Amino acid sequence: MCGIAGQFVLNGEEADAALVGTMGERLAHRGPDGEGSFFSGPVGLAHRRLAIIDLSDEGRQPMGNEDGTLQIVFNGEIYNFREIREELVAAGHRFASATDTEVILHAYEEWGRNCLARFNGMWAFALWDGRRRELFCARDRLGVKPFYYTLAGDSFIFASEIKALRVHPGVGRRPNDRMLSTFLAWGVADHTAETMYDGVFQLPPAHALVVSADGVGEPERYWDFAMSGALGGVDDEAAARSVRALLTDAVRLRLRSDVPVGTCLSGGIDSSTVTALINELLQAERPESVGERQKTFSVCFDDLRFDESRYIDTVVAVTNVAGRRTTPGTDGLWEDIERLLYMQDEPFASLSIYAQYCVMRLAQGEVKVVLDGQGADEQLGGYIAYQAPYIRGLLRHGDVLAALREGIGSARLHGSFISWAARQSRVRSERRELLRGSPPEVLRYAGSLEEVLKREVTASNLPLLLHWEDRNSMAFSIEARVPFLDYRLVEHLAGLPLDQKIRGGVTKYVLRRAIRGLVPDAVRCRMDKMGFVTPEEVWMKGELAPHILELFSTPEFTERPYWDAERVLENYRAFLEGKSPYSTEFWRIACAEMWLQGFATV
Repeated sequence: MCGIAGQFVLNGEEADAALVGTMGERLAHRGPDGEGSFFSGPVGLAHRRLAIIDLSDEGRQPMGNEDGTLQIVFNGEIYNFREIREELVAAGHRFASATDTEVILHAYEEWGRNCLARFNGMWAFALWDGRRRELFCARDRLGVKPFYYTLAGDSFIFASEIKALRVHPGVGRRPNDRMLSTFLAWGVADHTAETMYDGVFQLPPAHALVVSADGVGEPERYWDFAMSGALGGVDDEAAARSVRALLTDAVRLRLRSDVPVGTCLSGGIDSSTVTALINELLQAERPESVGERQKTFSVCFDDLRFDESRYIDTVVAVTNVAGRRTTPGTDGLWEDIERLLYMQDEPFASLSIYAQYCVMRLAQGEVKVVLDGQGADEQLGGYIAYQAPYIRGLLRHGDVLAALREGIGSARLHGSFISWAARQSRVRSERRELLRGSPPEVLRYAGSLEEVLKREVTASNLPLLLHWEDRNSMAFSIEARVPFLDYRLVEHLAGLPLDQKIRGGVTKYVLRRAIRGLVPDAVRCRMDKMGFVTPEEVWMKGELAPHILELFSTPEFTERPYWDAERVLENYRAFLEGKSPYSTEFWRIACAEMWLQGFATV
């Protein structure tokens, strides 16, 4: 929920009320239900409210404690706030609201900065401690909610989105060439604390920092987890039961809401599991936030190669949910993409993001909260490309027979993908030659499986997907919740042996066992991997082609230092003529050019 922004003037001068107010206005889409501000000497805080818990005026932010010495702006949810509140009441704290925001304030009073360890949720907040004269800033363990900051002159400035920081005339006026070049070459972003704007940073997941008149402290990690590289030693049924129990409780907590809650249903294993668990809880516990019948939101396509209607139909039939669907057409596609890029703030590597954008648009007006299956793939080896590091790690440890079994299973179940991936790898390697400069190499699948999965969760993939989801949902004033990223489940899954994640080429092995009898086998046992995908190649050869050709022919594009413009246009035309295969480099270059042109329009 919500958008936050603020300023701390390090030299002690008064905060700029006009600047902070405009920053808050730039985040209006994140919080259409109210706005507020707080100013005290060098500190200014702004908040835009999306009311989810305690819809009364007592839930307004910035929120202070009883004597006003603490003030907070908070974006997110503390799902276990009721349990923490009971503990704080027993310790003598008194509450004026029923919000999780006030729980943070009293938890900070009781436990100081160590309060973060007690929270189960997603959050980004800035808490002004008037006694200490310092600003305590923190971001949740997995980085579900964003927190951006920069130094502009003598000011520390922060916000939920970069567009709010750019209200300041000295912020975000130049691209970060290294990050942009890395994105163009490898398709990664959000893998470091740097952004694609020079001088703009994000507080890393599971980190906090303190700002005072002495300056901006270094971000400090407050949580971490270890990814096991073990094999075997865990009973399959016991592992499945524990995963089912933890995931069920994670979903239960994320149904806590004073507004309607729905579900994003792609037809894949993860979102189908969340949908089925909510339905089970609806029968047993009747959470009021769901209502009498669960609402699900899905995207379908006329092109059957990208359509998952048959799997969605299967889940809907079993659960009897009220299934809503959208079929994105090509009318207005280019305009949608322009708004999508504005909402995302940074160029994005694939048009698959557009399907999620359309799902959130579909849900707008019906619910204010959605749950989905984000985060399962990176923890449970769900992407087929993880097969290679798994086999490589087995060979490294001398387990030749196990490696052989996995190789045979992978070839049997995923042979067509492996063949396609090999061809794409060659094409992408050739297309990288269209780029200029020498960006750092980013090899997502280097190392053993446990190394790859840890990196995917913390840096190379999941942070990017969470970035997309936060902006897509907030573009329509919707809060997205991700039960697979409950930290208790993350720690548990990380500690499971690798053969509970991949076995005989079967991905997400323990999850598939855990949901037996819950999710229909037609979905539970499917081995393809889609999710919210789009026909990017079809669009890039059809409806989008005139726009891309025009973009690649502009003087601005020709003069960029990031690519060989003549060869890019030549390669793209060859693709349009059917002389060369598609690869996502074309979209990344086009999206980067659209983004770069935005610098001239601020």
